[in-house]
Amino acid sequence: MNESDWGNYLPETQSIRAGQFRTAEQEHSDPLFLTSSYIFGSAAEAAARFSGKEAGNIYSRFSNPTVRAFEERLALLEGGERCIATASGMAAIASIAYTLLNADDHVVCSRSVFGNTTLLFKNFMSRFNVDTTFVSLTDQAEWEAAIRPETKLLFLETPSNPLTEIADIPRLAQLAHDNNCLLIVDNVFCTPALQQPLALGADIVVHSATKYIDGQGRCVGGAVVGKQALLEEKILPFMKTCGPSMSPFNAWVFLNGLETLSLRMKAHCENANALAHWLEAQPSVSKVYYPGLESHPQFELAAKQQKAAGGVLSFEVKGGQEAAWRLIDATKMVSITANLGDTKTTITHPATTTHSKLTAEERAESGIADSLVRISVGLENNGDIQADLLRGL
Repeated sequence: MNESDWGNYLPETQSIRAGQFRTAEQEHSDPLFLTSSYIFGSAAEAAARFSGKEAGNIYSRFSNPTVRAFEERLALLEGGERCIATASGMAAIASIAYTLLNADDHVVCSRSVFGNTTLLFKNFMSRFNVDTTFVSLTDQAEWEAAIRPETKLLFLETPSNPLTEIADIPRLAQLAHDNNCLLIVDNVFCTPALQQPLALGADIVVHSATKYIDGQGRCVGGAVVGKQALLEEKILPFMKTCGPSMSPFNAWVFLNGLETLSLRMKAHCENANALAHWLEAQPSVSKVYYPGLESHPQFELAAKQQKAAGGVLSFEVKGGQEAAWRLIDATKMVSITANLGDTKTTITHPATTTHSKLTAEERAESGIADSLVRISVGLENNGDIQADLLRGL
């Protein structure tokens, strides 16, 4: 089938079928192309490929059939025109920063982003005189007040890590476009199975494919999704020159992950929702952060923007860091790791792991208390997850 034909199918079908072009071997599964280079039929053909006059593979740093299949499938699921796969989620964000920003530009970024995203803007982009203002994800007035004439990007993730705050994507997209800015949304918690930021007005979507797209914690990768012209003009030259490329093997794993993404996300959400309601009833838990709870401040917004509330939740325990660590150390089944999006439930202490490089003041501004615990709810039996947590609660 032609690539364009897959647009007539629903996401569950697209995630399994789109992007695959069978070789002469007529394989049923997605093929894995483990090659660094490609053979040309003649010197003239090689020259035509390198000049761009003829389409075709040149070198796997930027043109590999397996990676291309993953890019086409994810772009279709996100409702984008083009996807560029990268070596990691942070490589995807860095590719955007280094290609869409110039010296003396300005960025408005949510405080509620992954810790390394904050460090990228603060410690690295600042070396090029790119200034960043960090604002509350949910306070529209702060976003509006932070805009300057030199502002080029608005960057956020929603739901946020680790407090699962929800941004009003259409309102922020309107703000960005009214001020000639681009809105970048990290969609790692939801994936296109639950949320499509491009359809809500965002210009670019970023992914850490390491998380739910893989789904089993096997490989590291990332992706940038958006309009063809923007990505071809800005991001692709950076990929060709600097080489933050996705491995073909990792792309093959991610392709297989996409096949079950919708089913897994539904199960993750069901488990997380049940666990969040259970945690709210525990006497040693002081607060639960999960968009599927009516107690969540953006409960209605989440229901409007997302198909479900997601598979990640956080909660605060009474007793501060000592109680949080005691809870984590008491678990026997749940994995103590900072990764998320796995079929296996994982637990971490954000203040001393994912956000440990932030100052105490920065963590306080972001609402990351020493008593906070984050759980990425897996696909085990929910009763078993609850029983494991009860050892420390």
